[in-house]
Amino acid sequence: MAIKITGSSLTIENVVSVARHGEKIILAPAALGRIKKCRAMLNKKIAKREIMYGINTGIGEFSEIVLNDGQVKQFQRYLIYNHAAGFGKPCPIEHVRAAMLSRVNVHAKGYSACRPQITQTYVEMLNKGVTPVVCEKGSVGACGDLAPMSQIALSLLGEGECFYKGRVMPCAVAMKKAGIPIPGLEARDGLAAINGSNLITGIGCLELYDAERWIKQAEIAAAMSLEALKANMKPYDRRLHELRGFKGAVTSADNIRSVIAGSDLVTGKLKVKVQDAYSMRSTPQVIGALRDHLAYARRQMEIELNGVADNPIFMADSDTVLTGANFQGTPVSMPLDMLGAGLTMVCVLSERRLNRLLNPALSVGLPAFLTKGAGMFSGLMLSQYTADALIVEQRILSAPSCIQSIPAAADQEDFVSMGMNAALKTRQILDNAQAVLGIEFAAAAQALDFRNFQFGEGTAAAHAAVRRVVKHLEEDRPLFKDHNAIAAAVGRCEILDAVQSKIGELKSSWDAP
Repeated sequence: MAIKITGSSLTIENVVSVARHGEKIILAPAALGRIKKCRAMLNKKIAKREIMYGINTGIGEFSEIVLNDGQVKQFQRYLIYNHAAGFGKPCPIEHVRAAMLSRVNVHAKGYSACRPQITQTYVEMLNKGVTPVVCEKGSVGACGDLAPMSQIALSLLGEGECFYKGRVMPCAVAMKKAGIPIPGLEARDGLAAINGSNLITGIGCLELYDAERWIKQAEIAAAMSLEALKANMKPYDRRLHELRGFKGAVTSADNIRSVIAGSDLVTGKLKVKVQDAYSMRSTPQVIGALRDHLAYARRQMEIELNGVADNPIFMADSDTVLTGANFQGTPVSMPLDMLGAGLTMVCVLSERRLNRLLNPALSVGLPAFLTKGAGMFSGLMLSQYTADALIVEQRILSAPSCIQSIPAAADQEDFVSMGMNAALKTRQILDNAQAVLGIEFAAAAQALDFRNFQFGEGTAAAHAAVRRVVKHLEEDRPLFKDHNAIAAAVGRCEILDAVQSKIGELKSSWDAP
């Protein structure tokens, strides 16, 4: 069933369904009515020659220059031309589709004053798989994602290039093949298509969705390592975390206990230390802190998805035009910065458990570097090097973007969010995180091969899932294939799916504890 676009009910899951899986959308009749009503208001004001920013004036530093009647329509074309100034390789198709969906939902609120044909064209493009080619870089995340959104808006002129049915072709050709009329641009249409942080928001929604699934796998990897290291499980008692009160820690402890349930480790059959190292006993507090941030970031993204992110804003009921800065990307830029830093933090914790698995002084009887042939063989020694290199890259990328403002447009735009940098670097951090976690999975599975006791039902399922991708390291072999294969499996959530099919759904960051 198609997702109905109302302007107020879009979720992160909707964005994933449309952007990544091609789910169809329909514009709610009430939303279309609001768009038409708002456009009618604008037409009346244009007829009265009222001065309105970006309609019959220039923009930015040129906002005091009034355009004549002949310039008003052509201005929107040149607006798109001069703002389509990005650089770099094309954005992934799902990122562009997410941005288009986000913009459609802004229009559906009924405050943007574009012609309905503009919104309907984007709806058709999404439904028929016509996706503009958009450079990744060039947005400063303040006056909207102007450069990338303008490359998308070129399609409204039948210009630029598009992906269609697996090929790149001129947009006019793709639109014709898909049977989508080219609407052109009239007064206000161009600015209404670009003046929001929609690409940042779209990418952010996809990253949050992936991060939630990654963090569940981080808990599964932790559970495997805890079993392999014969951890004291008292630090995972729900009562301990309820007493402190952080919901994320309660959720994380619950998930880890669910994975380990049934293990000899929790039945008292195994002798354990009175107190373990921080990397073992503070996992719920650390992962839980990221979980709490994920819940906050989701709220921010969904507020932005369903908010009036535009400028100017046209309020038809009161015949009012408001100018402001609802395009400013900081409300979504800051959460993305912190998401990247939080992913890095949890990867550091993963690497510390990996170190304990490999170090014979810390591994509670496991063979050095998880190999029986120490000396001849080095086992997983070099896997730690790779994890360390990835984490250093993550740390470099974790510097916040939202404080990196560089003034632009003759200081008219003198504070910008740099939110696109946050979105792009967080994606890189997440890619690395899949590999770091994959290495812990491989090491934990190797360690469990040397243990002879009853594992938790979830742990056993995770171990089997890892073994379908990476075989036991009996003697040394090139490990790069294993690293790439297990990272890809983490990205596809194969281990998560295997565990959840065995023990049921693990809790998410926004579930009740």
